[in-house]
Amino acid sequence: MPGTLENLLSERDWLLADGATGTNYFAMGLQSGDAPELWNITHPDKVAYLHREFIEAGADIILTNSFGGSSYRLKLHQAQDRVTELNCAAAQIARQTADNASRAVLVAGSIGPTGEIFQPLGELDPQDAQLAFTEQACALADGGADMIWLETMSSKEELQAAGAGAAQSGLPVVATMTFDTNGSTMMGVGPSELVAVYRESVPRLAAFGANCGVGAPDLVGTILAMSQHLAKDDVLVAKANCGIPQFVDGEIRYSGTQELMAQYARLARDTGARIIGGCCGTTPQHLAAMRQALENHQPRPAPDIDRVAELLGPVTAGARAACSPELSSTGATPRRVRGNRRRRGAS
Repeated sequence: MPGTLENLLSERDWLLADGATGTNYFAMGLQSGDAPELWNITHPDKVAYLHREFIEAGADIILTNSFGGSSYRLKLHQAQDRVTELNCAAAQIARQTADNASRAVLVAGSIGPTGEIFQPLGELDPQDAQLAFTEQACALADGGADMIWLETMSSKEELQAAGAGAAQSGLPVVATMTFDTNGSTMMGVGPSELVAVYRESVPRLAAFGANCGVGAPDLVGTILAMSQHLAKDDVLVAKANCGIPQFVDGEIRYSGTQELMAQYARLARDTGARIIGGCCGTTPQHLAAMRQALENHQPRPAPDIDRVAELLGPVTAGARAACSPELSSTGATPRRVRGNRRRRGAS
């Protein structure tokens, strides 16, 4: 069933985005270190299956299996020359699955970070990154995506390159960055500053917010900080991890329960988010609980950060500071980092 993000948002107070890709694929046989994007060719049935599971759980938006589909990420698997093939296939699988649904379901072309550090702290030239993002975004558009979804970004420079590249697809763009225990992105961007950064960096911006991070309490805190700087037509996105990762019996498992994610969904809505979903660890069962919670929810005033902690669990000092105008800083110094960043698609 055809639809657009703008149309659905005009009809509904909120939309439900899907859950995790990588952690669910691991349960389906993906091995650590493998590229999930290769499954678009080798196991398209499994990719489609997870999309269907999320749709049946209530997702209005499904993200393509393309988070690590840039040439930089695929180079780690000797597949850097397959960007168009793998991303187009990812969008086609999601498109066909969405079109077979009994209601309108939108396809978001997922684009994650390159895993490289931008100049001057690192070696990646912003123009080269923009070209890589353009290649990926256009392939997702050709495959049938309704929008481009930039996620788990950490630096203003990468967001700008990704936004410029995504704009070349001609599609609306959703952008989310990820925040750590310091209450800012890895490269020192705070949520209060970020609202203006999104507007300046993403030409076809349709919605923005936060994803991944250190758990639902901090992510709701981040959204709470952003909500204080919104314009009338801004659309806020919340896509939190399902609790905290724990190493159990040789496997990474996330601590979040269905009850926790339902409570998170309600709080995210009260905080002003209109697109709400789950990130690492979020299964179709978690998403179904979130859908039910949102459908039965009576809107409440936005919570303060103490209420968030009471209902979801401890909030880090960084997230608390971000929610407090007198404590938060928009001039944080980027922290020196080494190696590649963590990727949602393999989490």
